Amino acid sequence: MNIPQNLKYTQDDEWVRIEGEFAYVGLTDYAQHELGDIVFVDVACEGDTIEAGEEFGSVEAVKTVAPLLMPVTGEVVEFNAALEDASSINNDPYGAGWVIKIKPANMADIDTLLDAAAYTAKIGA
Repeated sequence: MNIPQNLKYTQDDEWVRIEGEFAYVGLTDYAQHELGDIVFVDVACEGDTIEAGEEFGSVEAVKTVAPLLMPVTGEVVEFNAALEDASSINNDPYGAGWVIKIKPANMADIDTLLDAAAYTAKIGA
């Protein structure tokens, strides 16, 4: 299981990568592995401010649909248009498979998320 040390993680299996004043959010390698082949990503909240823990979209795998939950409160600045081919989440979850770019309302909220060691312990890897 690939769990990069430089990212933060949620209890709901999303990862967060900070770049300047923005944060990129995606599904962890563990989540995409558990879901199986992801065939569709639905995000229709670009430009909206979403509260931490609220649903910002969903991913559809061959046998299930799973919600995507906002890791911290913030504005959804961009949806990854490359996800029209949702397989990039399965093939490159921490790179080309990012889902949304957000502008966190309070950057300090990122510090409340799990680090790689805590996430590894959570999933039992």
